[in-house]
Amino acid sequence: MTTQYVMQRDTGGWRIQVWTSFTLAVLASGTGVMQLPSQELDRAFLAIGFFFCLFAAFAAAKTVRDNRDGRVDTNGWIITVWVSFAAAVCLTAWGLWRMNIGDWQKGYMVVSWMFLVSSTFTLAKTIRDRYEADLMTRSNEPAPETRPV
Repeated sequence: MTTQYVMQRDTGGWRIQVWTSFTLAVLASGTGVMQLPSQELDRAFLAIGFFFCLFAAFAAAKTVRDNRDGRVDTNGWIITVWVSFAAAVCLTAWGLWRMNIGDWQKGYMVVSWMFLVSSTFTLAKTIRDRYEADLMTRSNEPAPETRPV
């Protein structure tokens, strides 16, 4: 049985909100990392952890979306994506937990980190929805007429 899809495009307001949220999450996370009263090496590893989470979230979102109608990726790839995402989250959490900073600063970093991860998933979905809607629109358009020259 074939799956039928209904094409619904996101509104301009929604796209602005998604990009604004993602931008704010990146700025909040980046500002938090730069302003932490800790050693430079701790801040560098925290920044790497945030980037690791960001890219692992994009990979997880893509893998879930690619495999929604049936498996197209290998088991090895799917395991790699989910292990990477779990490692990114666990290692970043461990790094935050062991940092010698105040509780309110840890709280700020956890909230900005979770905001970054959640807005990454939302952004990935919005970008993919637009791409798929454009593909459906192009496939429904009649082919351009060609005339021999």
